[in-house]
Amino acid sequence: MHLKELYELAIALGMEADPRGKRTVEQILQKTKAEYEKLEDEGKEEFDLAKLTNPYADTRISYGDPKLKVKKLITGVDVDVADLMLADHLRRNGNPIDLVISHHPSGLGSVRFSEVMYMQADMLHELGVPINVAEGILQDRVDEVRRRTMPSNHYRVVDAARLLDMPLMCMHTPADNNVQRLVQRHVDAAKPSTLEGLIKVLKEIPEYKEAAKLGIGPNILAGKKESRCGKIAVSMTGGTGGPKADIEELVKAGVGTVVEMHISDEKLEEAKKHHLNIVIAGHMASDSIGMNIILDEFEKKGVEIMTFSGLIRHRRF
Repeated sequence: MHLKELYELAIALGMEADPRGKRTVEQILQKTKAEYEKLEDEGKEEFDLAKLTNPYADTRISYGDPKLKVKKLITGVDVDVADLMLADHLRRNGNPIDLVISHHPSGLGSVRFSEVMYMQADMLHELGVPINVAEGILQDRVDEVRRRTMPSNHYRVVDAARLLDMPLMCMHTPADNNVQRLVQRHVDAAKPSTLEGLIKVLKEIPEYKEAAKLGIGPNILAGKKESRCGKIAVSMTGGTGGPKADIEELVKAGVGTVVEMHISDEKLEEAKKHHLNIVIAGHMASDSIGMNIILDEFEKKGVEIMTFSGLIRHRRF
């Protein structure tokens, strides 16, 4: 497959699994196109054209010719300069690596990372939080993340990829959409009654089972193993953790347990205050599930997959 085809396939798979529904995402793309058409020349010159066909600001071809034919790639959860040098070393020593894929974004994908967070409002609304409340509590958190990431050296890894002439792509939210859908469906089908049962159900998923052996598997952070789950909400997508204020709103909406990749201390204390159970499924394992779902489709197309940087590979075909 060509690099552009892999990129477009990742986006398509992300849209199919998007918790907002594919139709809503397509409407967002249509709105973006209409806004682009209204821009003056300078605005159009600075506009990120990828947004016209890709609704995920954290998923981009960071470096490389879109027409590049990819036969073999290496992929990990995080890719930094050292990882690129490792990939280059492998390439120079008998591994014909054509592409590096990072789950977490780099370059332009990290610059506009906070934009994907707006989908969290729809996720909260789906769980029973009024949309006006969801949008209201989310905005401050989006602004916080945007400010926090502004000083970052966004193009450091991309510059290294350019100097090494190592094609680089990042795919974040499409993978996160897929892990959220898989885990939510798995939990809903199993219907665990207690947090201990929920942990067992999560470990039925191969990546979590393997992560548990490595000491990074699912953990209960708020609640006890005998605590009853109530309504279980899986929250794995939307860029990064949402606002602390969503805890109280989720409880009001009847949610008893949240399954997440990770959580801040501040938000954890808020969850304990409101008696909301928190189960942390594990960051690397959760990211691996989402990536694996997409990597399976790449592999079906004949692309050879190597992994590094924390990615636990498991095939579902």
